[in-house]
Amino acid sequence: MTRRGWTLLLAVGVIWGIPYLLIKIAVGEVTPAMVVFVRTAIGALLLLPFALRGGGLRVLHGHWRPLLAFAALEIIGPWILLSNAETTLASSTTGLLIATVPIIAVVLGRLVGDRRPVGAIRWTGLLVGLAGVGLLLGPGAASGGSPWAVAQVLLAAVGYASAPMIADLFLRDVPAIPLTATCLAVTAMFYLPVVLLTGPHAWPTLDAVLALIALGAACTALAFVLFFRLILEVGAARSTLVAYLNPVVAVALGALVLDEAVTIAVVVATALILLGSAAASRRSRPSEPAPRDIEELAVQPEGVPPG
Repeated sequence: MTRRGWTLLLAVGVIWGIPYLLIKIAVGEVTPAMVVFVRTAIGALLLLPFALRGGGLRVLHGHWRPLLAFAALEIIGPWILLSNAETTLASSTTGLLIATVPIIAVVLGRLVGDRRPVGAIRWTGLLVGLAGVGLLLGPGAASGGSPWAVAQVLLAAVGYASAPMIADLFLRDVPAIPLTATCLAVTAMFYLPVVLLTGPHAWPTLDAVLALIALGAACTALAFVLFFRLILEVGAARSTLVAYLNPVVAVALGALVLDEAVTIAVVVATALILLGSAAASRRSRPSEPAPRDIEELAVQPEGVPPG
């Protein structure tokens, strides 16, 4: 990748490793739906003035179906799942489980019709990564949360594995800011009725308010603009490399800020999931045929997200 590609990758990986901490702080005082609504509303309000410049939202003409599909898979579904899961799950574990995105992308590729041969290294990577997830789910689980909470994070990871394929296939010619602002506005409008119907809501403390503002401004508005530029710079395949940076940041912040325990089981699970994901998403050798199929669009990083 180019220097610009690596810079964008590192920036998105770090920024998207922070939301797990902020979500954990916020859901202690407000509902998961409120977290998603405030986060996306702030992001949309910040980006809409820039999106309306020049051609405005006319650039979205003919792209509404893939745009809505992308919003559903990347934001509407995953963010409520993550916020709800973190009511019981440690922020570090949430970030760690999101590192399964490359593994899920490989599996999705097989399910939707990819029939390229998968080498022994990649199959081994799948098994190793799944062993890491099993360590978080098994008896005496290291996750610190219920199996349903873990399942919700894994469902969010399915969305994260699918969304970049849509962006790369159908949205590459749409400018990042109008696309991001519209996806966030659609999500905010989707959750507004939920927030209104579940009210009234108590005003949160300053810590929760600051967490929500940071989620909307930095981890949503800024991060998505950088993410779309990353996809344009390196492609959807390599863009999923952020999934390897997120858990490192999430585990570190969980330990430093929230005093979440970093046990031996967590360390081993981290190593298994990251190594398994790296092996499972290994690019084919140059001598092997490598058509631009659905799996490649999902994840084919070289040298190895999300919230």
